[in-house]
Amino acid sequence: MELFFPANDETHHKRIFRGNRLHICVGAFLVWPSFMLVTPRIPHSPSLHVFADMRNFLGVPNTLNVISNFPFLVVGVVGLVLCLHGNCFGISLKWEVWGWAFFYMGITAVAFGSSYYHLKPDDSRLLWDRLPMMIAITSLFSSFVIERMDERIGVTCLFSLHLVVLFSILYERIFDDLRVYLMFHIIPCVAIPMMAFMLPPKYTHSRFWFWASGFYVLAKFEACIDKKMYQINHYTISGHSLEHLFLAMVPVILTMMLWFRNIRIARDS
Repeated sequence: MELFFPANDETHHKRIFRGNRLHICVGAFLVWPSFMLVTPRIPHSPSLHVFADMRNFLGVPNTLNVISNFPFLVVGVVGLVLCLHGNCFGISLKWEVWGWAFFYMGITAVAFGSSYYHLKPDDSRLLWDRLPMMIAITSLFSSFVIERMDERIGVTCLFSLHLVVLFSILYERIFDDLRVYLMFHIIPCVAIPMMAFMLPPKYTHSRFWFWASGFYVLAKFEACIDKKMYQINHYTISGHSLEHLFLAMVPVILTMMLWFRNIRIARDS
């Protein structure tokens, strides 16, 4: 259900919005140092590269974990083309276009990086599995900030978070600590639905953000029960392969949102 604010309440809602924006910015700034202080170092697990389903079909190692990345390629390329085409998506700001373009480029790169890693899972290839997804996540979060908070803040997030991605990769390799990397997966799936609930939307169809967040959480749950899910479905498909498919649903849902949404027009009371 879409809500519209009466015009005579505009000043009141702008004041609430500025207050919410300040609280969110301060809270987001404090999350990272707080998480690093209260949690111990999280090293790589010895079983990091061992997956439930490592079957080979037609000479392709870890076949299902490889081919389940194909949907990322399809939705990434289609989304990028539509994003840069002009009037296909409901995007009104120049930097929104760039934020979504980086998101779709990251999604496209996931198909290649994750496939390359799963053909021969090891530490040397792990970077190419994680880097594209981290770029996609930070670009998505920045696009959301541009939409709901402020274009300047969102653009700052877009470039600064990409630098933090590179820092997290170096930090993980040097200190064998996954905490910074994990924050790229934990914070957005919490912050985006929270901000979507707290901040007034600029566009219609904002409920799609909640659907996308739900599929993201479900995908991570599937990854956590990789072997258990493989056993439940009688060794047909593993939880990790299902993670890829559920993760691919996130850009699908967001692409539908961008296609259908329009700028909200406030009604007069």
